[in-house]
Amino acid sequence: MKIIVLNCGSSSIKYQLIDMPKAELLAKGLVDKIGLKGSAIKHKRNDGAELKLEGEILDHQSGIEYLLGVLVSDQYGSIKDLEEIDAVGHRVVHAGEKFGGSVSISKEVIEALEECIDLAPLHNPPNLEGIYSITQLLPAVPQVGVFDTAFHQTMPEYAYLYGIPYSLYEKHRIRRYGFHGTSHRFVSQRACEVLEEDIEKLKIITCHLGNGASVTAIKNGKSVDTSMGMTPIEGLIMGTRCGDLDAGALFQIISKEEISIPVANRLVNKHSGVLGVSGVSSDMRDLEIASEEGNRRAEVALEMYAYRVRKYIGSYAAAMGGVDLIIFTGGVGENDFSTRKNVMKGLDFLGIDFDFDKNHKLRGEETLLTKPESKVKVMIVPTNEELVIATDTYEIVGEART
Repeated sequence: MKIIVLNCGSSSIKYQLIDMPKAELLAKGLVDKIGLKGSAIKHKRNDGAELKLEGEILDHQSGIEYLLGVLVSDQYGSIKDLEEIDAVGHRVVHAGEKFGGSVSISKEVIEALEECIDLAPLHNPPNLEGIYSITQLLPAVPQVGVFDTAFHQTMPEYAYLYGIPYSLYEKHRIRRYGFHGTSHRFVSQRACEVLEEDIEKLKIITCHLGNGASVTAIKNGKSVDTSMGMTPIEGLIMGTRCGDLDAGALFQIISKEEISIPVANRLVNKHSGVLGVSGVSSDMRDLEIASEEGNRRAEVALEMYAYRVRKYIGSYAAAMGGVDLIIFTGGVGENDFSTRKNVMKGLDFLGIDFDFDKNHKLRGEETLLTKPESKVKVMIVPTNEELVIATDTYEIVGEART
């Protein structure tokens, strides 16, 4: 079954063509700068053939038309005809409380996702544009929605509620939802496969660290708490997001700086985090170079980043009554050995015997980072959210056909 996986952002579309159940990646690409100057499609086939095509791409439907055209082209295509496409799987950021798992896209599902736009105004509209476009361009092809929030729907009420009047939860569904659920689900399951352990018997802490970052507590295979909240702002300090912030401090900033709510929203989303603290960059590599050159603010930003991750690991170990396995994933978690080292410093009290020598300069490899005698295991597990989307799509569409 040939499945297109789509991840539609505000001005981009990431895509992969995967042959299931072999999980063979046939092609992948990026449609970039949609509706902007310099829009283009970058495409790569599994045999290494590459294409960059620049042109005017005004909207998501035009972008999807471009990528479908490339997929069937004589020179760069991986299929001969669009009829070879058996299904499309969509990454959708926010499903609110409506879905606890991936679902087949229907008119009712689309309406439910439209109701969630207020919860994710930057993410859900372009996700929906992908669904609308496929509905127009490939009306006979089944579609599946895979939601970032779904994995965290198993959190208990005491973990997801905020300390605000309960009526506001009832009226507006203001609560913790969590994100990166597809990644947290994949790496926890994959780690247990590698270790030949039963996920339903383990207490796992997964650290998805990148420009956006979150930590999740997984007990007996289910998410029981996560650092991101109603929006992706809460929790860890990130590339440009502030993470946990006293609401009173934000009110003070709005008052003293005399800024509007939209400006304040941009401040905590786009101009904060390690970028805001360091004044250098949102990229950890740039911060490490600046720190080595004596930039104190860059050094502090790195210390803050690692400290916040370490603090969440400790709190989630307490919340679950212990921890058996800690996983690093995401662009920073997989590739930045320095960040992993700084996070792990001082966590030996949990029963972790971290192999700092093995960790040094290790990038992007599925690897155990603890010594054999360690009571708690620590691993790198590269995430593969696209494979999760393809797998869920294959299972849902295949089940519907039987």
